[in-house]
Parts: sequence; C-alpha cells; structure tokens
Amino acid sequence: MKAGVVHARGDIRYEEIPTPQVKPGQVLIKVKYTGICGSDIPRVNGDGCHFYPNVLGHEFSGTVAAVGEGVHTVSAGDRVAGVPLVPCLSCEDCQKGDYSLCKNYSFIGSREYGSFAEYVVVPQRNAVKFSDEVSFEQGAFFEPSTVALHGLIGADYQGGGTVAVLGVGTIGLFTMQWAKIFGAAKVVVYDICEERLELAKRLGADGTVNTKSPDFLEQAMDAVGGKGYEYIFETAGNTETMKLAFLLAANKGKLSFIGTPARGLVFSPKEWENLNRKELHLTGSWMSYSPPFPGKEWDLTALYFKNGLLKFSSDLIYRIIPLSEIDSAFQLFQRPGEVKGKILIDSER
Repeated sequence: MKAGVVHARGDIRYEEIPTPQVKPGQVLIKVKYTGICGSDIPRVNGDGCHFYPNVLGHEFSGTVAAVGEGVHTVSAGDRVAGVPLVPCLSCEDCQKGDYSLCKNYSFIGSREYGSFAEYVVVPQRNAVKFSDEVSFEQGAFFEPSTVALHGLIGADYQGGGTVAVLGVGTIGLFTMQWAKIFGAAKVVVYDICEERLELAKRLGADGTVNTKSPDFLEQAMDAVGGKGYEYIFETAGNTETMKLAFLLAANKGKLSFIGTPARGLVFSPKEWENLNRKELHLTGSWMSYSPPFPGKEWDLTALYFKNGLLKFSSDLIYRIIPLSEIDSAFQLFQRPGEVKGKILIDSER
C-alpha cells in the first residue's frame, strides 16, 4: 500500500510499504480521510517522532475492509471512525475507567503505524461505527469532537450557566457546540481571527469577542452583566488565554484547560491569585475516553452528528490534500498563520 512515511525531521515521503494484516480481534480499515492534528506537526517538522520510519495519523475515517477472528462489533463495509488510544486495560487507571491516564498505552499514529496510509489496522474496540447520514469528512472529526466533550465532562458541566470558550480552533468550535447542546444559557467565544469568529457564529455561538480589540474586556464582561462566566474552556494552549481564563471567570467558576501549551508559562502573583480569591475550580483535560471504552464521548459524537444537532461545516476544513502530496501539507504549517482550520489527507488520492 501507499503511505506517508516520516524518515527524519522534515522528511515525510509518499512511498510503498507492506499492507498490514489483521490478527484475531483486529480490524483492517480502508482509510478515507485523516485530519492533521497539531500534535502531528512537531513530529514531522520537528523532533517529536517516537521512532523512524513512522506513519502518523490518528483522526481518521474509512470503511472496514476485513476483520480478524473473533471480531463481532463491526463487519466488512461498515463506515467507521478510528479511536487512536490503545490502553492496556489492566493497570489501576484502566481498571477505574481512566483510560486516558494509562501508563502502559500505545497510540495509533504515533507509537504504532497510523492512518496517513491507504490502510490501517486497529483493535475492534477502536473502530466506532457511524451511520450513512454521517459523511466521511465528519468521521475524520470524531476525535477532536470527543476531546472537546471530554473537557466538558471533566468540568462537571451542567446546563443553564454562562460559558466562555477561549480559542476557535477545531476543538474550540466543538466545545462551543457541546456547551450549547447541553443547555448553556449563553456561550461567548474568544479569538484573534475574525474569520474563525464568524464561523463560530454560524455554528451557534451566542456572541464573539476579538481579543485584539482595545475594549475586549469591557465587551466580555458586558455580555454577562459584569459577573464573569460560570464555565471557562481554554482550548488554545496559549499563556495569554490561560491568564484570561482566570480573569473572565465568575466567583466559584469552573475552568477546564483543554489546550496543550507549547511554551513555558509565567503568571504574576496577582494573575494567579484570581484562583484563590474567586475560589475557582480548575481542572485539566486529557484525550477523550470513558468507560466502557472508548466511551460516551464517541457514542454521543456519532449520535449528534447523525441527528444534526452537532453541526458540521465545510468551513471547518482548510484544505483537502491527496496522500500523494502529503509533504506539501506539512510545508503549509511552516508559514505562520497560513493554516486556518483542519487539513484533511485523502488516502484515496
């Protein structure tokens, strides 16, 4: 089969490798689309790969091409989204259902070959069926949608409150939608990109604030009567948005940090003291799993994409690039600010 193989920093090649063979309990998926995740970028353009050669890709959709002995959850021809985490299922964290915290995990598309290829093999529990009403493009967005929903679940989110979402990347836009689906009184989204803020409005945001505006803090607080927000979801992994989260939160507010920082964080005592003075509840969120594996995050994504309450727009996609041109996709990320939205790799081209 053809695959995009990483050989070294900045060196990803379209070449032929052996097609994986299914073993008992495994599923062979013919890949349709794979989204490029932010975590893939340093693995290609930096030194983040676990080993070489490697095949990345973990946000993917496709059809079941073959199943191994003992597989009963999917059949050949089923439309599926891929679940990348492969937990050990036997450690203490796994036994508690905290699969994201497994210390002995593997991961499709980083620790083992992934979906920047024509075919990928996964355990049967890692293939989530979706209906004909759900497109393959949507199927490639299951993983970021589940990451967003996991952040809400970890914050013990309840409907009826005011919500601020900091960052309108793919995960931020899904976080906003999940907050609306489960009954937010008002969701206001924050970013510096006006184009993405407009997309947030089209997908259901009650308000948007461009943090480049000199009076953005006044706008932010006016939107909630000066009281601050009961829930804050930080999805950018940016120092400034993390600081802003503490500032925007209402007394006793709940903060969930979903974004992953890439640089060191420095808070002044005054900035950090908001956590104490407001008696805020701060939680981190990692990946997207709950019992029974892979969890309700995945079941609900399939359901709400099907019934249309979880909205999808082609504007979520920046570009669709053939697998044969995968090197050009990663070159785009070398231009700061170039990519606005998700790049999908089409494994059938």
